[in-house]
Amino acid sequence: MIASAGVHADPAKDIPQRERMGAQIVKPNFNQLVLQGIRKMPKGGGYETSRRAAMGIRYSMVYRDNQLVVNARHAVPSYCSGATYLAFLYAVKEAERKGYLKLSQSDAIALLARGQQDGVGVWGRWNANGPGTAVFFHETGIGKNFESYQGAKPGDFMKIFWTDEIGKKEFGHSVIYLGSFRKDGAHWVKFWSSNQKQGYGEKSVPASKIKWAIFSRITDIRKVGNVDRISKKNTFLADMLTKSYSQKDVRKKAGMKSGTRRTFLGL
Repeated sequence: MIASAGVHADPAKDIPQRERMGAQIVKPNFNQLVLQGIRKMPKGGGYETSRRAAMGIRYSMVYRDNQLVVNARHAVPSYCSGATYLAFLYAVKEAERKGYLKLSQSDAIALLARGQQDGVGVWGRWNANGPGTAVFFHETGIGKNFESYQGAKPGDFMKIFWTDEIGKKEFGHSVIYLGSFRKDGAHWVKFWSSNQKQGYGEKSVPASKIKWAIFSRITDIRKVGNVDRISKKNTFLADMLTKSYSQKDVRKKAGMKSGTRRTFLGL
């Protein structure tokens, strides 16, 4: 592995002393960092997929005083992928504060949303149709991707597909999973995102309305240090604008194995 700021060879040296228990290292709960990121986000503010909303995402993050500075209050109104990306950046900042990683200048600049086209750079991957977040996690090694509700936990990123279409004709939603519950005899899914009409906030829908979902979980946030070394453009994600793909295609590109989709434990 190439040594650089933000990536280290010995995981034990990256864990702060307060995370240790004698010789045993307590694995950080990165999902909690994501949930903490949600708590830093604004509430409401309206939902728009407009140029104004896109510029708000851009203004909400800068590289200043040798650090990545995130202020989601500038990203109002908002849309789903921008909301989950800002929550991800807040999680990265919290991980840095806790000493799990140190962003280099190139890392931080690579994370900035600057209107990159779908598939281009970090933001262009996250904002793309299809499995943008999942492909980004797989490319960098930041996390793992899976399909099973059975293994999902609050704080997992989740891409919802409302129809069977993936790519140019898809109807999807980028969210952060908060849990599942039973209501009126049916299973429901609760998530956080920027949702239509109200903007930032929680929402619940019957699981029967979700045709397919991909969960992405942070497992090694230190791999954020790989963001300045991924290819400039991911052609698979860029082509989502003009082509349709299958679940099999997605699984291959996101490093996934097939899983049970509609199993809810404890309900």
